[in-house]
Amino acid sequence: MQDNQGENMGMASMMREVQELAEKFKVEEDEAYISPYAHLEKAQVLQEARIFHDPMAVRENPRKCCTVIAQLLHLQNTGQYMTSTEATDVFFGVTKLFMSDDASLRRMVYLFIKDVAETCNPDDVIIVTSCLTKDMTCDVDLYRANALRVLVRIVDAAMLGAIERYVKQAIVDSSGQVASSALVSAVHLFNQSSECAAVVKRWISETQEACSSPNEMVQFHAVQLLYQIKSHDRLGVSKLVQQFSTRNTLRSPLALVLLVRYTAKLLNDEAAEGRTIATSEISKQGYRFLEASLRHKSELVVYEAARAVCNLSGLEPQDLSPAISTLQLFLSSPKPATRYAAMRTLAQVANAHPRVVSKCNEDLEALIGDSNRSIATLAITTLLKTGSENSIDRLLKQISAFLTEIADEFKITVVRSLQKLCLTYPAKHRVLVGFLSNFLREEGGFEFKKSIVASIVSLMRTVPETTESSLLHLCEFIEDCEFTQLSTQILHLLGELGPSTSAPARYIRFIYNRVILENSAVRAAAVSALSKFAAQCPSLRASIMTLLKRSLMDEDDETRDRAAIAVAILEDAMEKNPYVPPPDDAEAEDIPPDTPVAGDTAAYVLLESMPMSFEKLERSMKAYMDTPISMDSPDPITFE
Repeated sequence: MQDNQGENMGMASMMREVQELAEKFKVEEDEAYISPYAHLEKAQVLQEARIFHDPMAVRENPRKCCTVIAQLLHLQNTGQYMTSTEATDVFFGVTKLFMSDDASLRRMVYLFIKDVAETCNPDDVIIVTSCLTKDMTCDVDLYRANALRVLVRIVDAAMLGAIERYVKQAIVDSSGQVASSALVSAVHLFNQSSECAAVVKRWISETQEACSSPNEMVQFHAVQLLYQIKSHDRLGVSKLVQQFSTRNTLRSPLALVLLVRYTAKLLNDEAAEGRTIATSEISKQGYRFLEASLRHKSELVVYEAARAVCNLSGLEPQDLSPAISTLQLFLSSPKPATRYAAMRTLAQVANAHPRVVSKCNEDLEALIGDSNRSIATLAITTLLKTGSENSIDRLLKQISAFLTEIADEFKITVVRSLQKLCLTYPAKHRVLVGFLSNFLREEGGFEFKKSIVASIVSLMRTVPETTESSLLHLCEFIEDCEFTQLSTQILHLLGELGPSTSAPARYIRFIYNRVILENSAVRAAAVSALSKFAAQCPSLRASIMTLLKRSLMDEDDETRDRAAIAVAILEDAMEKNPYVPPPDDAEAEDIPPDTPVAGDTAAYVLLESMPMSFEKLERSMKAYMDTPISMDSPDPITFE
């Protein structure tokens, strides 16, 4: 009864303080909020901290002490650190506040000690151990719980033995607040060092007893600590999972979530060693537990079990059906978080088992109009994975209306899904590439347009049938493209793929428009693209030569130099190998292919890549010039 009264008093005090803070920081709608700590100066706060040394002021005005501690913590957390002398002086002043019985002040003291424990001198911090130990054995649960949490921050393995008895008693305490604090402290100690972990392992019987606590949070922390203690013992983990999965002793949803995760890890470890559900009794029992968890009354446990089943390795598609059915029910939940969680898991499953998820397509289509755009985006990308070839046209109509309403980051995700869909159904490449190109002409940022261009280029490499239509779409895009990087990338692509298409002359107009209308970087790229067309298509050399000569007077050095080199090389090639057009009445099969002859200088210089990088060439040339004997040698320079 006394414990409950103490806990109620602590909660009432906390609620009063929260309400007072809310009133203190309440501002009108038209007022700008200004932080009360906006203009703090360290010297002034340290001056005010001298109040800690005045017992009368501490007793009569604990609120002032709370405010000073809050200011000290603010300085500490915003990078205005105290010197060693200042920290020691303030720390000793804070330790004197233990004489106050004010609950709010005591909690601020605990918070301050926890925050500065790692920055203060360890010898100074040890001084408060006796005060904390005294609080740990008092009658107020709030003090006991917080003292435990602070103690684990300042004790080491040597000192842990002195307080071990108190921690073990706290783990099985009737107060949930104290027991949870002790268990969380034990988890921190276990991770602190191997020596502390060895001490914590001796508390296993108390931890197992805490797993039967009626308090849900105590159960959660106890299961977590118990697993941590047994984590390096494969057999121990197996027994832990079997014990709790068969006895139904856990009532805490959070504890059951942990148990589901531990079970899933155990099953995946078994599968990694070749023991499947059909051959291993442990795996069979674990899978039955996961299936049973799908029918739990807590949504948290049900979702975690469904996610665990979907992520198990080595399962057949039919084994996923119970989990998929559960996630399908979650898609119609009124809670956005539940819908998003189910949608995200289904999207992951659709990558490996699209047919299993396809039975949810009707529910997924209903989510395309969801107010939460993350859910809607996942629904669309999942439908693109699970939909059939016949449903593509209908999906694209829904997506076109949706894409205009969402941010670019979501659009990029949809574009990548469309690219994968085109690889799945190559026969639909015209529809999908046309759909992507339409959005190239819509409003959008650089990353969105870049993702569309990258998808179209990737499709041209993978599905050659898309090359000519895709190049025309990209040509139309650069007519009104505001991004230099994308324009130069597309011009380079045109120079690489355009000459080998059935009608290369159709691209010349688009490329030359860039020479007339664009900035210097794009003009230089356009000149290079025209040069490649001329080098690979002798029939076009005369007309392209006329266009290139217009760039010889360009104001940009790079553009002018590229044009000059191309003109010189092409003139030499045209003189050595003049193009002879076929007769007008020649049959199609009698017309020779429009390709350069063997040994064509222009094709070699403009189309063939160099046998080394420019960096290596530069290093070699410098080394050659730095060697007087090489410079005087009559031998020609070669790439050998």
